[in-house]
Amino acid sequence: MTEALGQVRPELILINDDDLAYAKIRLDEHSRVTAVTDLSRVASPLARALIWGSLWDSTRDAETPPAEFIELVLGNIAHESESTTIRTALGQLSLVARNYVSPARRAAVLKDVGTRVWELARSAAAGSDAQFQLVKAFATLASTSEHADILRSLREGDLRLEGLTIDTDLSWELLSGLALCGAVGPGDIDAALAEDNTSNGQQAAARARSLLPGGKDKKAVFDQLVSSDDTPNAIVRSLTLGYDLVNDQSALEPLVDEYFAMVESIWNQRTYKIAEYLAEGLYPSSLASKNLVTKSRQWLDSHPKIPALRRIVEENLAGVERALRVQAVDAAHAGS
Repeated sequence: MTEALGQVRPELILINDDDLAYAKIRLDEHSRVTAVTDLSRVASPLARALIWGSLWDSTRDAETPPAEFIELVLGNIAHESESTTIRTALGQLSLVARNYVSPARRAAVLKDVGTRVWELARSAAAGSDAQFQLVKAFATLASTSEHADILRSLREGDLRLEGLTIDTDLSWELLSGLALCGAVGPGDIDAALAEDNTSNGQQAAARARSLLPGGKDKKAVFDQLVSSDDTPNAIVRSLTLGYDLVNDQSALEPLVDEYFAMVESIWNQRTYKIAEYLAEGLYPSSLASKNLVTKSRQWLDSHPKIPALRRIVEENLAGVERALRVQAVDAAHAGS
């Protein structure tokens, strides 16, 4: 291929530009730097989506430092026009900040990311989809007392963003963020449920309870799900959605052994869907610790004849091992 010889090199080279083939693509270093700083200048939504995807893949494959992906999102998400891309990138940002950044840097990175997402929400066009999604993302990234104060003021109406309506669903999202920060307790969630004692409200309350950060809070959720099969399916699902989302992963460490002690009996005793919810949702993936890797491998070695359950544990373990690899890249990059 000689067609490019003698041509001026563009700032960004994107292969598979029209997404004609299913493939992981990588940007060269110069193009990657351009994407991080100037992705918003790429006019085509499809091209932008391919670039978002490429940089996400290279991050989770431990090829580029997580800090690059964080800057890509924070520097460009405000200019993204595609709603699905915004939602996906913000979800990935949360995963990177919590699971892929090295433990020594996690609290500082979470604080910075949460604060910057809030600033983006404040600057977003009034009433826009981006504004709404950024506020929701801020609630899932909140980690400090300052973040909690913002969430509380928004929820109570003391702080307003032009064009943003705090309806019942968003109010629950803000309360969930407060729960994540440890800024509310079970009584506050009960009070909110009394005002919205609907099916949706019950599920939202369950998710908020699952986000309460203390070790006792996590143990209470774990025990409710494991000790009784009376909890409705929708509530089971909601409780597992927030169980593993924590700002301080140490709250989950005591429950590692309990997970492996119960998972086979749950698999044998509950319906397939409920057992799947519990096997996936109660696995403490965000710990990303060597201890969790060891315990997972020990369980797999001693349980060779449960294929479907083994697949769940193997997939969870693969996610933990990936997180550890990316954390190592982050630590090396931070120390360089």
